[in-house]
Amino acid sequence: MFIARRPMQAPPTKEGPRINDMIDEPTVLLIDAEGEKRGVIPTDEAIKMAEEAGLDLVEVSPNAKPPVCKLLDYGKFKYQAQKKANEARKKQKTVEVKEIKMRPNIDVHDYDVKMRSMLRFFEEGDKVKVTLRFRGREMAHQELGMQLLNRVKEQVDEIAKVELYPRLEGRQMIMVLAPR
Repeated sequence: MFIARRPMQAPPTKEGPRINDMIDEPTVLLIDAEGEKRGVIPTDEAIKMAEEAGLDLVEVSPNAKPPVCKLLDYGKFKYQAQKKANEARKKQKTVEVKEIKMRPNIDVHDYDVKMRSMLRFFEEGDKVKVTLRFRGREMAHQELGMQLLNRVKEQVDEIAKVELYPRLEGRQMIMVLAPR
């Protein structure tokens, strides 16, 4: 008779630094609440000191030998870390890819309007994907599309660089530009 065994699962890991009784090292390098180095002391003694001060023993550098632990309020520490992470996330700018669609026989005014939009996108720090769509017999004159895309490239040369050179995909010619 065959008995199926379930594989041993690892215990769920806790996010963040180890605190108080979770620290399983025999000795730690202790830094007190004022930031003064107290030296290498037994972990049990460090935990007692933390309890007496009404604080937690938090492992701040687990890879050091012995690990560096600090006496501090863990709740406050977690809150500060969360605030710092949120602040960093706020400062990030996600680069979007904006698309401008054109036709090979685009009129002068329509072209100017599209170019103004493109310049605004570059000022905002976004990439621009220029899509040139061919219909019907326009496919026979792909050189007109290539001339138009080269004109766009030359016009934005000072503020943008070509990230993906013009290439034909089916009935569309595509070029991607990124701000300098």
